[in-house]
Amino acid sequence: MSEETKKAAYRFDTQKVRAGYEPKDHKYAVSPPIYQTASYDFRDVENAKNLFSFKEQGFLYTRVGNPTVAVLEERVRVLEGAAAAIGVASGMAAISYTLLNLAEGGGRILTSPFLYGGSADSFKKIYPKFGIHFDIAKNLEHPEKLGEEIWPDTKAIYIESISNPNTVLLDLDAISKVAHEHGIPVVVDNTVATPYLYHPFAHGADIVVYSATKGLSGHGNLIAGLILESGTFDYKTEKFPQFSEKYYTLRDESGTYRSFPEVFPEAPFTARIRFNYLNYFGAALSPFDAYLSIVGLETLSERLSKQSENAHKLALYLSSNEKVEWVRYPALEESPYHQLYKRDFEKGAGGLLSFGFKGNEKQKEAFLNAIELFHYHVNIGDARSLIVNSPQTTHGELDDQEKAAADIPENLIRISAGLEDSDDLIADLEQAFQKAFSIN
Repeated sequence: MSEETKKAAYRFDTQKVRAGYEPKDHKYAVSPPIYQTASYDFRDVENAKNLFSFKEQGFLYTRVGNPTVAVLEERVRVLEGAAAAIGVASGMAAISYTLLNLAEGGGRILTSPFLYGGSADSFKKIYPKFGIHFDIAKNLEHPEKLGEEIWPDTKAIYIESISNPNTVLLDLDAISKVAHEHGIPVVVDNTVATPYLYHPFAHGADIVVYSATKGLSGHGNLIAGLILESGTFDYKTEKFPQFSEKYYTLRDESGTYRSFPEVFPEAPFTARIRFNYLNYFGAALSPFDAYLSIVGLETLSERLSKQSENAHKLALYLSSNEKVEWVRYPALEESPYHQLYKRDFEKGAGGLLSFGFKGNEKQKEAFLNAIELFHYHVNIGDARSLIVNSPQTTHGELDDQEKAAADIPENLIRISAGLEDSDDLIADLEQAFQKAFSIN
C-alpha cells in the first residue's frame, strides 16, 4: 500500500488532525506554521515561467494562495470528500464568489426561503444589480414538483443543509436528482452541520460553501469561508458559457489560449474562482485566521458531538416548559424533519435550535436580559452557548412577508448550544424564565 493510499484510508477523526500537512515539509514543525508573507521568491526564471503557465504548482502571492491556507483547504477537502477547496475571507465571500461564478453575465438562482438573513438580504439587494435574480422555491419539500420552478436561465439551486434558525432539513438526494435532470448544479451551505454531521456530496450536491467562522473553527475568534466542489459536474455546456472562455493568462507553452476546464479538468469551478474572483476581487483569507481554523478543526468531532447532545437536552427541556409555545429541533420525535434526521444525520442534529417564547414583548426582553450563562450575540457554532432573538437581529433584514415565508415568527429565540454542562444551561434558562414571567 502506497503512503498516499494509506493516508486516504484514514478515518474522519484522524484526517481532521492530520490531513493536508506533512511536518517534514515544514522544518518538522508539529503545528502548521503561519506563513505571514505577501509573496514568494522564485527558484529561478524557469520556475517563474512554470508557475505562471500552471506547468508547476507552487505559491506566487498570498492573495491567491498561501501555505497555511493550503493546509486548511486540503484538510477540509479531505473531510468533505471534495475534488478541491478554496479558502476565502468570510462565509459571505464564499457565497458571493460561488453565485457570481455560476451566474456570471446574468441568470436565475432557485433558492430556499429557509436561509440565514444576511444571505437572503444580499439576494434581493445586491445580486439583481448584476443581472442575477433569485426565485424562492415553493416545492423544496416536494421535490417531485421542483422541476416546474426551474427556468431556462436558472443556473443553480441554493439551499442550507440545516437551516438557520429553524433547523429545516431537506431531501438533498431528491433535490439533486431534479437539478441534474435540468443540467444545473446544487449549492449547499453546510455551515451548521459541518462535514462531521453531514456530507452534501454524498447526497448529490455539486458545490459546498462554509462560513468557517462557525462550527468548523468553533471558537468565535476568526472570520473565514470555504468553497468546495465535487469535481463531477460538467460546466462545459451552453448554460455556462463562461467556463468555455479561453484566456491569455491560461495559455500553454506554445501560447495557445485555454479555458479553465482544459487547465484544471478535475476542479474547474474552484480554479476559476481562485484566479478570477479571488485574484481580482481580493477577499483573501489571512494566514493567521487559517491557522486558527486549522487548530479549531482538530476538535471538530468532539465539539459537534457535545453540542448536539446539549442541544437535544435543551430542546427536551424547552418542549416541556409551559412558557414555551413550540420547539424546533430535528432530533425531537415531533419534528416534521425527524425522519430525514434519522436517515441522514446519524451523528446528531447539531447545536442549533429555536423556540417560541410564549410571553409578551416586554417579558421576552426581560428574559434575554436575565440570561447569565449564555452569550447574547449573533454568532453560532461557538464553544460557548449563545442565544439571540433572531427576528430582530440575525434575520432583521427580512420584511414581514419574507419572515412569514421563512416561518420566522416574532417570538422566535435561537440557541446555539456550546460545550458547558447542560444542567447549568437549563438552570440559566429556568431562572431567566422565572424573572421574565414575574413581570405583568
